[in-house]
Order: sequence, then structure tokens, then C-alpha cells
Amino acid sequence: MTDQTAAAAPDADLLALGARIRGYREMRGLSLRGLGEAAGASPGFLSQVERGLAGASIGMLRRIAGALGLAMADLFDQDTPAGPRVVRRAERPALHAAPGTRKYLVSQRPLSHLEVYAGEFDPGTSTGEEAYSHGDSQEILVVLAGSVTVELDGHPYTLHTGDSLDYRTSAPHRVANTSDGPAEVLWIISPATPD
Repeated sequence: MTDQTAAAAPDADLLALGARIRGYREMRGLSLRGLGEAAGASPGFLSQVERGLAGASIGMLRRIAGALGLAMADLFDQDTPAGPRVVRRAERPALHAAPGTRKYLVSQRPLSHLEVYAGEFDPGTSTGEEAYSHGDSQEILVVLAGSVTVELDGHPYTLHTGDSLDYRTSAPHRVANTSDGPAEVLWIISPATPD
């Protein structure tokens, strides 16, 4: 291999970074032009970055990551695939929940603008005795099966299969299964609230 050929070969790290940026861009349905407008870069430059032919400054990588809804570190995380991901029900991360309830994280990093949780309630169980709040995001609760009562800012709302309720996460809320059968719900939160 000549020195000229070696100089023209893309760097493996740049190729990997470019592939991850392209994967996230395509997963979000963005064109090079759309990403360029959001990040303040030309489509041609972004094309070169995605093909590993050009490097980007730290500032530009931060803008690209922000335009993709990511932390900059997510661009370098080789363990998380940049494309579509399947999360099997049995592999959902479980969160500590009140007795008789199970709460699972459905959305996976590096999503930062959206959080999705699945919840299961045995009859007579709830998210806890006290209402709670977290951050100030938009939350939608969808009842997938059974019936639940949502106490929202002190007001009860009874919801059945297929019903939904939207509210701000800053409003004190609590979910209870007051029925005789199990209930399943889905919480959709945007943007993700702090831990």
C-alpha cells in the first residue's frame, strides 16, 4: 500500500462514528439537509462525516448530538445500536414498584425526549399511598387492560381499557387498580424527566 493510498483510507474510529451518526439520523427519519439545518452544518460536510472522510469538532459533535436528541457520549457508545431495537417483554428493565405492582422501562437509551413505561397492577394495588410528581413534562397514561383510577391533583378519574388521560408530571398523581381483575397501563412521558 502506498503512502497516498494510506492517507486516503478513512480512519476506523471516524468510520464508526459516522456510521452511528447516520444510523441515528435515519432512525429519526432526518435527511442530511434536515440534520444540517438543525445542527448548523452543510449536508455535504455531514455526508463526509457519515462516510468517515471528515472529522468534526467537539462543538459540531455537540450540535449534531443535540439535533438528534442525544447526549454527545451516545455518539461514541459502541454497546448501544444506532438503529431500531427490539426490547422483549422478558428483557424490560424492572423498576422498584409498590407491592403487587410491576413497572418496566420500555424506552431505551439514548432516547432523551421520550420515556415509556409499562405497568401491571394486581387487584387492589396502586403506585403507593401518596401521590407523587416528577419534573414538569407531559405524561399520557393509557389503559391497555382492566380499569384503574387515577388521582390527579386530588381529583379521581376512572379509566377503562382503551381510555387515556394526559397531564403534567408536576401535578401530584397516583394510579390505583380498584377493580377485581388485573390492570395494565402504559405511561408515555415527553421529555424524559430527571431520575
